[in-house]
Amino acid sequence: MSGRTIDRIATLSHTFHDYFSGVANRYADFRPHYPAKVFDYLATLVPQDSVVWDCACGNGQATLDLAKRFDRIVATDASREQIASAAAHPKVEFRVASAEQSGLADESVGLITVAQALHWFDLERFYAEAKRVLRPGGVLAAWAYGINQVEGDAVNQLVHDFYSTTVGPYWPPERKLVEEGYCSIRFPLAEVTPPDFRMEAPWTLEQLLGYFSTWSAANRFIKATGRNPIEPLSDALACVWGNANTTRLVTWPLSVRLGRK
Repeated sequence: MSGRTIDRIATLSHTFHDYFSGVANRYADFRPHYPAKVFDYLATLVPQDSVVWDCACGNGQATLDLAKRFDRIVATDASREQIASAAAHPKVEFRVASAEQSGLADESVGLITVAQALHWFDLERFYAEAKRVLRPGGVLAAWAYGINQVEGDAVNQLVHDFYSTTVGPYWPPERKLVEEGYCSIRFPLAEVTPPDFRMEAPWTLEQLLGYFSTWSAANRFIKATGRNPIEPLSDALACVWGNANTTRLVTWPLSVRLGRK
């Protein structure tokens, strides 16, 4: 596959809870995009020629935004399927590797980014790895977006019932850390207070349902019951959404933790 390196550079010696390989293509199509202001802010923290490690990059959603602002990105994910679904970029080297064993050299990285993934890591081992590969003055940035709000009270109520009641029992326990905005996670470096950010997107009903189809809880529901919980939700939402081409504003709170070595 030209333009990228896809190889296993480390043995995944801890248990990797892979909830996303089976939906890698849908993940690329339907996950919301992070605001440009986040990446603009990160670009003020370290020099442009810094090596950036985009850890647990998934399909490269944050990676390509980083490549607009930095000269070299090493993007890793423990899921081979996610790496295979990422779009090639001349500034990006994609690798299959765990967060805890990056294969990067000591003090070789100026910025580490972790988008919507810190809650899956063996934190103590990842923090040790981050400290090893960060150069002095380097920055670790981790962020997560919480429960979405959808424009329209009737729509929003159905969405929240789906999140908390229908698929609620199927969320992995790590999801609680996301709901808390990572505030209860110990951070290993001297913290920097970032500006406030939020995510938003005008979506059609099809796009919203596509997003729900990428949820780990929805896919665990299907595996446990043999039923697709999105089908009855689709019918219920169609009654209150309006025209199929109507867009509604979807917003997410975005929590960012930053630390400098």
